[in-house]
Amino acid sequence: MKIVFAPDKFKMCMKSATVCRVLQKAFRTVFPDAELVSVPVSDGGEGMTRTLAAALHGEIRTVRVTGPDGNSVEAEFALINNGLTAVFEMASASGLYLVKPIKRDPMTATTYGTGEVIRAILDLGVRDILIGLGGSATVDGGAGMAQALGYSLLDPRGRELPRGGGALHMLNRIAIAGADVRLQETRITTACDVRNPLSGPLGAAQVFGPQKGATPDMVAKLDHNLRHLFSVWDRQSMLLPKEMPGDGAAGGLGAGLRAFCGAQPKSGAELVLDAISFRRQIADADLVVTGEGRTDSQTAEGKLCSAVAQAAHRENVPVLLLSGAIEGAPEELAKTYDFAFSTSTGRRTLEEAMAAAADDLYFTAVNAARLFRNGTRA
Repeated sequence: MKIVFAPDKFKMCMKSATVCRVLQKAFRTVFPDAELVSVPVSDGGEGMTRTLAAALHGEIRTVRVTGPDGNSVEAEFALINNGLTAVFEMASASGLYLVKPIKRDPMTATTYGTGEVIRAILDLGVRDILIGLGGSATVDGGAGMAQALGYSLLDPRGRELPRGGGALHMLNRIAIAGADVRLQETRITTACDVRNPLSGPLGAAQVFGPQKGATPDMVAKLDHNLRHLFSVWDRQSMLLPKEMPGDGAAGGLGAGLRAFCGAQPKSGAELVLDAISFRRQIADADLVVTGEGRTDSQTAEGKLCSAVAQAAHRENVPVLLLSGAIEGAPEELAKTYDFAFSTSTGRRTLEEAMAAAADDLYFTAVNAARLFRNGTRA
């Protein structure tokens, strides 16, 4: 019996490696002699850097940069492919978790630190960069990143804009003369798990802004500002093609990396699974167990757990989903997973649920393992 654990993180609660450890402990009580294999995975958000570094024998580096609130933070990236490629998550420099909830302000939060990480990587001579998008504190369309890389974002009087998405309505012109010339010889790929556009009802501000502390008034202003940023890009022919799925990722950084750095977006889940040779690892498995903190309608649209399931089914391996919370159409879940269970035990508040997440996951995993054992005996 071989069982492979390939979960995503439980956001703001457990990293994927921690989830794997809980699953190992739970399944070992039911299958003491089974081969249990942990494959922590990521779709471009938290955990991608260390997942690829571990799988591809990379080297972790750190650099001090400007955090989303202007304070100094220590960001990390990995060198893989014999040092020829760098990998990092933008959240390491500009992530929501870097700012205390009471101090979160998406109007002023900046991706400047993300640009500083890119600059530090370029200083090492690396010209192939993979950037994971997700978990951002920002809604600035990558404006701060561009400023760190030498672009000038100017108002009608030729003054540099202050950092943050709240100032983008004043943007009149983007001066490119000072932009880092090394970007022209660098391949940047973005790993993204969402398909949201830059603006509009499904855009960066309206869908993700409230998670970052935006009030309804802020959401409206930020959405307007992203539209204005797009109009300047369009006027200066900086964004081709003009729109792509995932432009709204990380507060519009998806579009910003295309406009300022010529980045090419790819499915984060598929990119990571290919990089770690996931299909080879599960080819002889009897069960694949995946999971995440919350499963909803987006999960089947290219997110990690659905990508894991699709890869497993191509190898004729059944898939068990263990999710902190399950929402959306049951029939879609039934199409994607062979088994799906919520680990929730009725905690009254989100804080209580997060504090008990590991215990609840263990309890549910033990019971799911028992059911699977009985089914294999039938």
